Amino acid sequence: MTETSKGPEPRRHAGLSVAISTRDRPEALARCLEALRRCRTLPAEVVVADQSTGPATREVVSAHTSPDLPIHWVPGGTRGLAEAQNAAFRQVKMPLVAVTDDDCIPAPDWVTIIESEFASDPRLALVGGRVTPLEPAGMNRFPVALRGGMERRAFEGRSAPWNVGSGNNFAIRREWFARVGGCDERLGPGTPGLGALDMDLFYRVLRAGGRALYVPDAVVEHERTTRRGRLERRWTYGHGMGAACALRLREGDLFGAKLLGDWVLLRIRLLGASLARGQAGGLREEALVLGGTFSGIVHGARQPAGRPTHPDWRRGARDDENRADVGP
Repeated sequence: MTETSKGPEPRRHAGLSVAISTRDRPEALARCLEALRRCRTLPAEVVVADQSTGPATREVVSAHTSPDLPIHWVPGGTRGLAEAQNAAFRQVKMPLVAVTDDDCIPAPDWVTIIESEFASDPRLALVGGRVTPLEPAGMNRFPVALRGGMERRAFEGRSAPWNVGSGNNFAIRREWFARVGGCDERLGPGTPGLGALDMDLFYRVLRAGGRALYVPDAVVEHERTTRRGRLERRWTYGHGMGAACALRLREGDLFGAKLLGDWVLLRIRLLGASLARGQAGGLREEALVLGGTFSGIVHGARQPAGRPTHPDWRRGARDDENRADVGP
C-alpha cells in the first residue's frame, strides 16, 4: 500500500488588504508582489492602483494573481500618489490596510506583525514600521526614505508625524482613513505640493484622536537611488512638509505653526551636526530640505482655505466597474 505524500500546509490569510500605488515600474512591482507571496501570513488581497502610461503594469498584475493571493488592478487616476492611494482605499475589502511602495520588499513576517499589533489593541489606528536599504545595484547606491529606529514608540494627540513612520511602510484601520477624509490630493509626488502626503495623513489621524505605534519589527527594504535622485528628494521632502503645515494653518489649525517650528528646528539641528562633523554631503542635503520647506510654506499659504471635496469614504459599496479581478 503506497503512502500518500502530503503537500505543504496552506498558509493562513490575514484579515488585511495591501495597497500599492504604481506608475511605470512593472519590474519593481513584480518583485514587490513576489515578496508578498513569500510572507508567512498572506494578505487577504492586494490592490494595485495604477497610473502607468502603458499596459505593462496590468500584465504584471495578471501574471501574479492567484487563488491564494488575489491581486486587483484599479485605475489610479492621473494626478499623483495621493489620488492613487485614495483610489486603492476605495476598493479594499478588509478593515485593515497595509501600504507599501512598488520599489519596496516587505519582510516575510511583515503581514503577521502588522495584524498582531492591531489585534492586540482595538484603539490602535495606525502602525508605522522600519525601512532599510536594499543592496546597491548599478548607479543606485544611495539609500532614501530610511527609518532605522529600533525603539518601539506610541503616539497620541498632536504629535510629530515624522516619528510615526513613512508612506512606504504603514498600516491603518480603514475606518480611520475614512474618518479623516483620506489623503489630501494637494500633497505628495505628482502634485504641486510635491511631498509629505504620508506625514499629513499621519498628523490628521493623530489630531482626530487616533493612536499610532512605531513598530521596528515591521520591516520593508527600499530600493536605493542615484546621488542626484537622493538630492532631488531632499528638496521635495522639505517642500511637502512646508506645504502641509501651511495648509493646516490655512484651515485654522494653529498647532500647524508649532509643527512647522519643530520641523525647522530638527533640520537646523541636523545641519549643525553635519557641520560639526565636516560632512559636506549632509550640509548640502539639509540645506536642500530647509530651502524646500520655505518654498513649500509659500506654496501652501497661497492655496485656498479648506480642503477640496473628497469622495464619500463612508459608502459601503465599491465601484466594481473600476476594480479588475485579473485572472491568470
